[in-house]
Amino acid sequence: MYTPGGHKKAINHTFDRCRLLYSLLRPAIVLMLISIGLRNYKREKRSQRRNFCDGVFGIKISMVKQVALAAVVVVMGCVGIIALILTLVQHHLVDLPHRMQYGMVFDAGSTHTSLYMYRWPGNKENNTGVVSQMLVCDVDGDGISSYAQDPPAAGLSLRKCLESALAAVPANQRRETPVYLGATAGMRLLQLQNPTQSDQVLEQVTKVIQGYPFDFRGARILSGMEEGAYGWITINYLQESFIKHTFEGEWVSPKGRKIWGALDMGGSSTQIAFTPGQPVQDPASALGPKLYGYQYEVYTHSYLCYGKEQAMRQLLVHLLKMSRSTRPVKHPCYHLGYNLTLTLGDLYDSPCVARPVTFDPASEVTFTGTSEPLRCLNQIKNIMNLTACSLAPACGFNGVYQPPVSGNFFAFSTYYYTFDFLGLAPQSSLSQATTTIDTFCKRTWDSLKTEYSEKDKYLRDYCASANYIMTVLLDGYKFNQTWGNIYFQRQVADTDISWTLGYMLNLTNLIPSERPLVMTGVQHGQWAAEVFFIAFAVFLSLMVLAILLLWNPRGNTTIDAITL
Repeated sequence: MYTPGGHKKAINHTFDRCRLLYSLLRPAIVLMLISIGLRNYKREKRSQRRNFCDGVFGIKISMVKQVALAAVVVVMGCVGIIALILTLVQHHLVDLPHRMQYGMVFDAGSTHTSLYMYRWPGNKENNTGVVSQMLVCDVDGDGISSYAQDPPAAGLSLRKCLESALAAVPANQRRETPVYLGATAGMRLLQLQNPTQSDQVLEQVTKVIQGYPFDFRGARILSGMEEGAYGWITINYLQESFIKHTFEGEWVSPKGRKIWGALDMGGSSTQIAFTPGQPVQDPASALGPKLYGYQYEVYTHSYLCYGKEQAMRQLLVHLLKMSRSTRPVKHPCYHLGYNLTLTLGDLYDSPCVARPVTFDPASEVTFTGTSEPLRCLNQIKNIMNLTACSLAPACGFNGVYQPPVSGNFFAFSTYYYTFDFLGLAPQSSLSQATTTIDTFCKRTWDSLKTEYSEKDKYLRDYCASANYIMTVLLDGYKFNQTWGNIYFQRQVADTDISWTLGYMLNLTNLIPSERPLVMTGVQHGQWAAEVFFIAFAVFLSLMVLAILLLWNPRGNTTIDAITL
């Protein structure tokens, strides 16, 4: 509010302060004056008086300038200290979003190959990356082991999926994106059958992948234990058994963690992996992965030659052997009205079956369906050794040690596809499963073709594979009392259940984690205060600069005139 005469009062108040400042500075000025006069005592009196006057007023001006500059410097120092304090105290560290990293795994199975692409943030959670599925691409054709006679074709079959990956990964990150190829039981069998052909197939797929701008880390054949263990890791990661994301945006170890078991069945092998309720007695069947800072003991075993395709082949050979000279060979698992003709060369083309000493590879044999589910089940049990076990009752099948199954299990791959076709997924009672399979197996081939597509290449095998699955689960793994603990599923949390995710999770320990970018943040009011004081310091600095450039007492004629 304006007050009449207020400006005059303000001016008078300012003059009073100036007089007070002069009175405080006058003794110092007099002392400096006397000092200068003594040094010039031998000069002439007239010059001495003139110089004396000049000295008095010059010193006054010089001292005022020095005091003003000193005051400005003090103020600037105080402002700098205040700004520094505001900048350093109560600051907040904020993590900037991490750049996404990418990784790819080719699952080179016995019947087909798939590419799985994953991504994860550039940081890590307790030394294990937080990985999620980004892309799945199915390679055209059969598994790479089927190209044993034409290895270059195995590599060429991967191009379509590699092109899809090329489009999905940002151009500036392709060179640092790792690519792995893991071959499973199909290639394990080929390696046993013909190591040279196995090496040639791996060389050709390596050559093709290396032609793309990715960081190719190699193609290798996984052991059965690795395949089982990585499937176990996949399931428990997807179920957040290892680590859980909270509503607060933090990753924490879940309380009362529930660890799941894994049941995987491919074309050439089947795997089981779980954490038993008792110590594993056979060290060769135990793994101790450390994930997210926690050590686990996992029992895992892979039954080579007991995947669905190889089991069906073993059944055909067994039926042929039991038929002796009877033709056509009756097949209780095939539907009445269905016939399958094979050459002996194709039938015995696997290390999983015993070849006769002499046979004609070009000779043909026909199998005809009879729709006999009970006999089908009994014949399937003949291709497995369900009695011999040195550590009974802690046994699986074929004399393999296995502790009693414990906890809940996910059954995926062939387990899921077979039970889903029969309407038994994700769960069903044991009696319902038995009745459904029995009813389906009694149907004729004509009735199946009417209801389902004849183009389904697995249609003929659903009866046999369902009975085989029941035999493995009940007679092999001993789920008789815990059937309700099995869940037949293909995905969890929109991610395919496969050993590849577990593989990538394990390999992220080998991929360097980016150094997190950190910024310092302050609250808005604190930030505004900092801006004010910094701006004020800049203003004072400009004032001092102007004074130094424009105020020069020695060359100022106005001052000289006053002194005269």
